[in-house]
Amino acid sequence: MASKKLLLLPGDGIGPEAMAEVEKLIAVMNADLGAGFETERGLVGGSAYDAHGQAISEADMAKALAADAVLFGAVGGPKWDPVPYEVRPEAGLLRLRKDLALFANLRPAICYPALAASSSLKPEVVEGLDILIVRELTGGVYFGEPKEIIDLGNGQKRGIDTQVYDTFEIERISGVAFELARTRKNHVTSMEKRNVMKSGVLWNEVVTQTHKAKYADVKLDHMLADAGGMQLVRWPKQFDVIVTDNLFGDMLSDVAAMLTGSLGMLPSASLGAPDAKTGSRKALYEPVHGSAPDIAGKGIANPIAMIASFAMCLRYSFGMVAEADRLETAISAVLDEGLRTRDILSEGKTEVGTTAIGDAVVERFRALSA
Repeated sequence: MASKKLLLLPGDGIGPEAMAEVEKLIAVMNADLGAGFETERGLVGGSAYDAHGQAISEADMAKALAADAVLFGAVGGPKWDPVPYEVRPEAGLLRLRKDLALFANLRPAICYPALAASSSLKPEVVEGLDILIVRELTGGVYFGEPKEIIDLGNGQKRGIDTQVYDTFEIERISGVAFELARTRKNHVTSMEKRNVMKSGVLWNEVVTQTHKAKYADVKLDHMLADAGGMQLVRWPKQFDVIVTDNLFGDMLSDVAAMLTGSLGMLPSASLGAPDAKTGSRKALYEPVHGSAPDIAGKGIANPIAMIASFAMCLRYSFGMVAEADRLETAISAVLDEGLRTRDILSEGKTEVGTTAIGDAVVERFRALSA
């Protein structure tokens, strides 16, 4: 089997602990299934700043560009709060997204039946939840120019961030959402703020035009993003695929993550456009949770989001659909058996640490693959 080049960027905080559990799976897949994964490691975030004075070095950026896929842990922490804005840990992730042209961020919010009681909402509201948020990732207010702080004198300053979207950016992200909806429940909800933002007016117009031109078979609804946030906690199962911009996608996906019981449960994929000749695409996979510096090094972090991100990598980057299905089934089986890290612990369940739950997933995956 042809080799598959993976770049591992564990990052900061709990990132290295979660990544270690994925490395176990990679080793098993190579040994038992002849998967042919070749891995390299790099630094990103605070760890890269400590080593190179940059949030990601040019050498590691080159490795990311050469890899078939990138697995990313987490970045940041109070240790690096004083560093200059341009080299803050998060700048490494933003550069990866921009240089790899990863415009489509897929964030599934799935509530495993065994975790319905762990959600802050009533079990009947979240049980069976399966939402996919498609977030535009390389445009909008995070990348728009000008982006600056101006000294106005007399002790006054002005902070400026610019929300910018072009037609093609909205067309391509909505196209991804419609295509994915066709593989699910055939329903897309587009969220913006057209009532107060010109970019929202354009977003609404372009999504509507794209739908009419190519995807009229898919049901399309429009919703203001603030109303969407309310509906996510009121009755989330009304949604199938949600498509939205960079800023609103950032916030709404975190809301959706908590519906499932913990940020430690949610994976994500960031994808570029398919290559015209090979069909392959640049891709980065990461858990939605942050670096959680308060629990780093304690062996209690939940690695399931990182493991599930690897399952998305198998599915979207390598076409290993059966293996991805088995890995997701293994995660569900471990939860059904009552094993829990502290963030998803409930009465009557067994608390285990990062390594133990990772080992359990590997064991179930091996059994399913035998």
